[in-house]
Amino acid sequence: MAMVRAYAAEHFADSGAARFGIDVDALAAILSEVIRRREAEPQDVLPTLRLEELVLARACLAGHDGAWELFLTRYRAMMYEAAYAIAHDETAARGLADSLYAELYGVNAAGEARASKLRYYLGRGSLAGWLRTVIAQEYVNRYRRTRRETSLDAALEEGAQFAAPASQAQAADARVEAAASAELAALPADERFLLAAYYLDRRTLAEIARLLHVHESTVSRKLERVTAGLRKRIRKRLIGAGMSARQADEAIQDTDVRDLRIEVGKTLEQDRRDLAFYKKSGEEG
Repeated sequence: MAMVRAYAAEHFADSGAARFGIDVDALAAILSEVIRRREAEPQDVLPTLRLEELVLARACLAGHDGAWELFLTRYRAMMYEAAYAIAHDETAARGLADSLYAELYGVNAAGEARASKLRYYLGRGSLAGWLRTVIAQEYVNRYRRTRRETSLDAALEEGAQFAAPASQAQAADARVEAAASAELAALPADERFLLAAYYLDRRTLAEIARLLHVHESTVSRKLERVTAGLRKRIRKRLIGAGMSARQADEAIQDTDVRDLRIEVGKTLEQDRRDLAFYKKSGEEG
């Protein structure tokens, strides 16, 4: 694409790509991929990119040693600080930050090679802010995994209620389920975290704002934008599946997310990113 190639050539020197062995064509390829994944027009994406940070992330993703050295110099201390601000315990914070670093490098808890989370950074906002979001997300994931390991007796003692058998639940339209599943799976990491923190874990806007180091009003605006966008995209899918506009609106209005027969954790589980958007009937957030 001519516009992308011209942008890559114009901003090549400022991007820092040369130090990592990335030429103009390779930079243009990176930009084209980001534009495609952000599902927007080049003129809307290119001016908003944190280009130098995007290039650094892509160089790390490619395994460039110099890129990783620069990444550690810039961000490792910040990652520990962000983890400590969330966990309030030095040991837990170091474990959280080290675990994330391993996943960014492309190694899982068992030391096995895996895809790096850095491929989900698309230059939208600072890399430091994105890392804080991922750290907060992983903290929530760990908390949820710990909650799932609670014994049945302990859960009963806490007064937990359990969902009725599936045969007793009102089944949602399969087209709604398919549309919701597809759109939830397509959400970027920061939006999944926001939805999970607010709707699943019942965190307040103020709590989420503290986790992300932003103002409460910023969280409120982003939550409203994410939910509105999600609803709009689900509606579009329903119309594409054969519903009229009115039927799509009614289907969305009449469907309780707790009635959807989709394992949202599995739907969103891409490389252990198992955030969920809903709360099963009777479960505590």
